[in-house]
Amino acid sequence: MNSTILEAEEHVLSTLEKDGSRRWLRPKLSPGHWLTLRRVVAYLLIAVFTLIPFLKIDGKPAILLDIVRRKFTLFGYTFLPTDSLLLAVFAVGSLISIFLLTAFFGRVWCGWACPQTVYMEFVFRPIERLFDGTMGRGGQPKSGRSNAALRWGFRYAIYAVISFYLANTFLAYFVGVETLWQWVQQSPLTHPTPFLVVAFVTVAMMFDFCFFREQLCIIACPYGRFQSVLLDRNSLIVAYNKNRGEPRGKGTKSRSVSLPVLTDSADPSLNADLQSQGDCVDCGLCVTTCPTGIDIRKGLQMECINCTQCIDACNTVMSKVGRPPNLIRYSSQAADTGGRWSLLRPRVVIYPIILTLLASTFFYLLLSKNHFDAVIIRERGNPYTRMENDLIRNVVRLKLTNRQDYPMALTISPQNTSVTLRLAEPDFRLEPGESRIFHLQADVPDDAFQKGRLEVGITIENDRQQQTRVRLPMSGPLGS
Repeated sequence: MNSTILEAEEHVLSTLEKDGSRRWLRPKLSPGHWLTLRRVVAYLLIAVFTLIPFLKIDGKPAILLDIVRRKFTLFGYTFLPTDSLLLAVFAVGSLISIFLLTAFFGRVWCGWACPQTVYMEFVFRPIERLFDGTMGRGGQPKSGRSNAALRWGFRYAIYAVISFYLANTFLAYFVGVETLWQWVQQSPLTHPTPFLVVAFVTVAMMFDFCFFREQLCIIACPYGRFQSVLLDRNSLIVAYNKNRGEPRGKGTKSRSVSLPVLTDSADPSLNADLQSQGDCVDCGLCVTTCPTGIDIRKGLQMECINCTQCIDACNTVMSKVGRPPNLIRYSSQAADTGGRWSLLRPRVVIYPIILTLLASTFFYLLLSKNHFDAVIIRERGNPYTRMENDLIRNVVRLKLTNRQDYPMALTISPQNTSVTLRLAEPDFRLEPGESRIFHLQADVPDDAFQKGRLEVGITIENDRQQQTRVRLPMSGPLGS
């Protein structure tokens, strides 16, 4: 039985040919106003990413995500595992902030600040163009160049060095620059796990920036797929003005004059054709300069990362043919369909309200945190023990966490005078940032219980008169 496989009329994905093979993108470089701004932002972000591990705030790293010790320092404040509510509020607030920025500015993150775009377009592609002989213009590499193997080797050696550097910088966010510097001076065998982490991240970056490239944005990253629900008709997007650009025409030389031009000797049909043509000369430069390989003239697409390269390319062409700029420009779906752009709309009102509530909750929880945390944990075994003189003893564990950068000497006292407290450990103190469990015995007369239960308040105070209070639920005989 014969079967016919239908050939696709166009690319299903911009990185796939019609037969399903990989389409390697080598975008042309389109210098312009937006590229200059993006280059400044990109190199500034690279500098910030490199310098943050070295910055100190009140003697602490600006950012240190110490997963092993479960301590997360952000801008001078250290979050501990007991701060799960604070971290949850912070995470939700960050997510809502992304929603709000997307509602206003579209996918500005993707084109201007995403590490994938920053390093791909402003570090790895410039190095590639240098060795391909296309520096400053991009596009397909020059053919017939000598020493191709040597240039290939040097290029990937530089890629490996940059990836190794970025992997070490990435690790500094989790272990600190001091620890990282000690490891760099030692044999990898003395710290195999961090070395394997750096090796894995280096290989992953090499795979991403040398092979996977723009497919991370098109295939792997979920952000583009979420844009249908994150954007609305008034969100900022890069858009092609169809009303002005269509129908497309050819012939830049004839369009470089001031149109329309009607003369007695001119062919009326030719002049009519020129008058009916749009400003788009169908040069295709907006496609060949796109780092994800799409045609912006087809409208809003998932693959568009708002990098503005098509704007710079089109403005250059419009200048050459004597047409106004911004045939491709920042716009919105509402503006493109003749509607009015609206600032006040449900999502840009609701998101700030939610952010305000989350920010208020976060700072309230932050400012009301104790200088040290105390948690009561019951011991295994019998809930209570009957002692001499009709005393009921409960044995519990008291977990204390010092949240400060100075040591603490502690004292403990019950709020109920009939309760006697004893600590099994003679040294009731905490070092800076230390978390420690103490064993506590609580004795109380058996007639103090009501239906076998008694709530006892305990005050714990450090040597700076800072206090925290906990409740100790004691168990006793039901008949008392």
